[in-house]
Amino acid sequence: MLHVLNPATEELVATVESATREDVDTAVVRATGAQRAWAAVAPADRARLLRRFAGTVDQHLEELAQLEVREAGHLIGNARWEAGNVRDLLEYAAGGVERLTGRQIPVAGGLDVTLLEPLGVVGVIAPWNFPMPIAAWGTAPALAAGNAVLLKPAETTPLTALRLAELALEAGLPEGLFQVLPGEGPVAGDALVEHPGVAKIVFTGSARVGKQVMAKCADRVKRVTLELGGKSPNIVFADADVEAAALATPMSFLDNSGQDCCARTRILVQRSVYERYLELLAPAIESVVVGDPSDEKTQMGPLISKSQLARVRSYVPAGASAIRGASPEGAGFWFPPTVLTDTAPDAPAAVDEVFGPVAVVLPFEDEADAVRLANATEYGLSGSIWTRDVGRALRVSGAVRAGNLSVNSHASVRYSTPFGGYKQSGFGRELGPDALAAFTETKNVFISTEA
Repeated sequence: MLHVLNPATEELVATVESATREDVDTAVVRATGAQRAWAAVAPADRARLLRRFAGTVDQHLEELAQLEVREAGHLIGNARWEAGNVRDLLEYAAGGVERLTGRQIPVAGGLDVTLLEPLGVVGVIAPWNFPMPIAAWGTAPALAAGNAVLLKPAETTPLTALRLAELALEAGLPEGLFQVLPGEGPVAGDALVEHPGVAKIVFTGSARVGKQVMAKCADRVKRVTLELGGKSPNIVFADADVEAAALATPMSFLDNSGQDCCARTRILVQRSVYERYLELLAPAIESVVVGDPSDEKTQMGPLISKSQLARVRSYVPAGASAIRGASPEGAGFWFPPTVLTDTAPDAPAAVDEVFGPVAVVLPFEDEADAVRLANATEYGLSGSIWTRDVGRALRVSGAVRAGNLSVNSHASVRYSTPFGGYKQSGFGRELGPDALAAFTETKNVFISTEA
């Protein structure tokens, strides 16, 4: 059994039966049959069912949000946005069903066309940090493209996934088309990755596990999309609105208690404004309200688990020079907002993905130095650039090796734009107008017109 704990109280929320390898085998057989029937549904009808699914999710937004607060410790406002994002992703994917078209290619002696056909059964392995949205990133476009989906949620956060599967059936999606397999990674996860009846894996998680998933998919020549984390820079140039940059910094790495692969945990500030930036940053960090995630006034909640709390603590040495906020004491997995101010660029906290409310601030000299520091990591997922110089914004955006950059902003994710990383942040792109195509095979058909 999986034991789901409330991260804010450590109280037991639910116990969920863990899927076995045999359960995965059974699910693949059911999904295979359901997918064949689903692929034969007229595109307009498939889109209509997905919109009905979106509408059903919309009717249960508050229920889903409250469930997310209890199982993941997310702020209630964030959880409502996440449930709404599932709805929006389904709506957006439904709009692409009838636009998933091939091409007509000029050739001699006949007509050549390409067809985009569904892969079959897709396995989506979702993480615990954003259980609902990231599950939908893979599920919505895969279903829209005519595939069946087997979703394995993280061990600590299976409840919203299970409820979404119930809502899919309530909306009229066929039995077996979208199934949830809660379970342990080495059991249910591996079974999904290794199963010959699963055509593609979409995995979001750690680089260590992602490499294992990739190796197993390679052995079976199985398609895979990987999103494996980040160590994103927040670059503040002297010509920027330094006050705006400083005031925006806290939630650039404290959102979801820092458990965000796009968190801007490497704050790079031009030396000439470094001290001024710190003067502005300190009160902004110290004033962050940490506490009960169900309270509308709370700005940061708990970490997901006891083990994650221990990991985050290990990155902050005793007596380290830092700007610190406050956090509750007693039950719950709490850690205060922390910015390390005297850290070497190659220290673990400066190069590892901490996945908690801890950032480091480092000075840089000029544009070249900023780019060097920004790229001095094995990850390349996201980042921010603060400057009033449009030319500089474009130059630095071109030089930083990351898949998602924002200028004078910390926004990384929109369902209508591509998302993915460079280097060890993974490969493949999710979301955006091309998301459905990533779940299809391209078939070429030549028709001779010669007599």
